Amino acid sequence: MPDNGIRRPNYDAIVRLIEPGSRVLDLGCGDGQLLARLAAEKQVRGRGVDIQEDMVRACIARGISAFQGDLDEGLKDFATGSYDYVILNQTLQATHQPVLVVSEMLRVGRRAIVAFPNFGHLPVRLQLLLRGRMPVTPDLPYQWYDTPNIHLCTRRDFVSHCRSRRIRIERILDLGRPGWLCRMWPGLLAREVIFVLSAQH
Repeated sequence: MPDNGIRRPNYDAIVRLIEPGSRVLDLGCGDGQLLARLAAEKQVRGRGVDIQEDMVRACIARGISAFQGDLDEGLKDFATGSYDYVILNQTLQATHQPVLVVSEMLRVGRRAIVAFPNFGHLPVRLQLLLRGRMPVTPDLPYQWYDTPNIHLCTRRDFVSHCRSRRIRIERILDLGRPGWLCRMWPGLLAREVIFVLSAQH
């Protein structure tokens, strides 16, 4: 993603979730903007993983430790419990093996932070209902034929998945406007959802 100087609300929310001085692994880290903010504002010890070589180079240019890797192959290079937080931001829906990726996040990290666009968002539902076409929104800006998103899910889908896998949901942040209405009907009005997860022992 380009560095245009915009403070993304998504980044603001994630930064607030991280405890100062934490060890953070950012999966699908892009050009390292989020890790750079976490290092500057929360003094984290961070590392990034991205499948695109140009994104890894952009991270390194920022002074962020990063390497090229395919999340669908798991996180075999990382020891169990080696990070305080493992972040998967706007990447879950683009993975081929989302169940494996989330499981590996919980193995490697004390907590996992997973953020994704809510496919149950009202404008998405209305486009499907009224136009009969795959939705195109600011959070899902691609046409059906060129989208990298292959496993779209709703807020309710992910909650159900966590319950079926006995994954503890510590917190859910629903991003949408107006905020008070979004909190009342998050499945319908949250355009994006951020989950804080941990493994049940």
